[in-house]
Amino acid sequence: MLKLGKNVHFNIITNTQKYKQFLRNINVTSYNKEKEEPVAEPNVIIEKDQNITLIGLNRPEHRNSIDSATASLLCEALNKFEADETSPVAVLYGIGGSFCAGYDVKELEEQIEKGSLEFLLKRDGAAGPTRRHLRKPVVAGINGFCVGNGLELALMCDLRVMEDTAVMGFFNRYMGVPLSDGGTVRLAASVGYSRALDLITTGRRITAQEALELGLINRIVTTGTGLGQAVNLACSIEKFPNAALQHDRNTMYANVYDKKEFRIGAQNEVLTISHDVLQEMKEGVIRFEKSKAKGSRTKSWDIKQKFIPDWEKTEIEHEERYAREKKNKNK
Repeated sequence: MLKLGKNVHFNIITNTQKYKQFLRNINVTSYNKEKEEPVAEPNVIIEKDQNITLIGLNRPEHRNSIDSATASLLCEALNKFEADETSPVAVLYGIGGSFCAGYDVKELEEQIEKGSLEFLLKRDGAAGPTRRHLRKPVVAGINGFCVGNGLELALMCDLRVMEDTAVMGFFNRYMGVPLSDGGTVRLAASVGYSRALDLITTGRRITAQEALELGLINRIVTTGTGLGQAVNLACSIEKFPNAALQHDRNTMYANVYDKKEFRIGAQNEVLTISHDVLQEMKEGVIRFEKSKAKGSRTKSWDIKQKFIPDWEKTEIEHEERYAREKKNKNK
């Protein structure tokens, strides 16, 4: 017997022609065939979890810092999500231990040496499509470092879920790099003028607890559960009628950033109600009336129940245990 590799054995064949044919049949070209080089993964990975679009920053060796190529891929990914009629909400997260450590310092240094700062002049933004409002909701799952342009990227998202050991901050302050991805606009709208000035001018570290107290994030979760809990939050948005949700979201953005008078904002809230919103309203009232006829215990909205896999149940149990331990510790 002659052994080939680990599991292939064959009898010695004396006939040369048969032997050559046998080698062709099992696709063997050489006993010393070198291992193929692994295929490099893209810097931005797009996946779907039912109707939820998952967009992952995939430069873990650089703590998911953004270079120009990654920024372009992120723009493409979010444009693709916005064009996908089957996906009403997305989750943006970082792979390998950090959400995003800001703009790639090596590339930034190269551009400075060349006397070019083209990344600042990009129409969409230096770190992605940060200089416009996204047309659909995006939830950020934040772990590890979320600093510099990475924090501006998180602010671009509608909601933010942050792991309890993650860190935020405008660390670009230490290098003299200005905010260029909407941070000065969105931060003040999120936490207020005075607090925004504090965070921007000092560049100090922000813990998850302080970020929650400031209104910079929406949830604190246990380390390692950021992505799963961000998906859970996205599912709690996805289950509702979409037209009315989008109307209220867009109106709020317009009133926060565009409308300076209450009267104009209130008028905009009513005048932007579309036919789709009215149709959903009609269907919702009918569902509600039918549910009243069946009794008070019947759910008034026909909302699909989310299947919870075992790994997610484990995360939920972990979260509940963490909350109990923290409560007992504070007593």
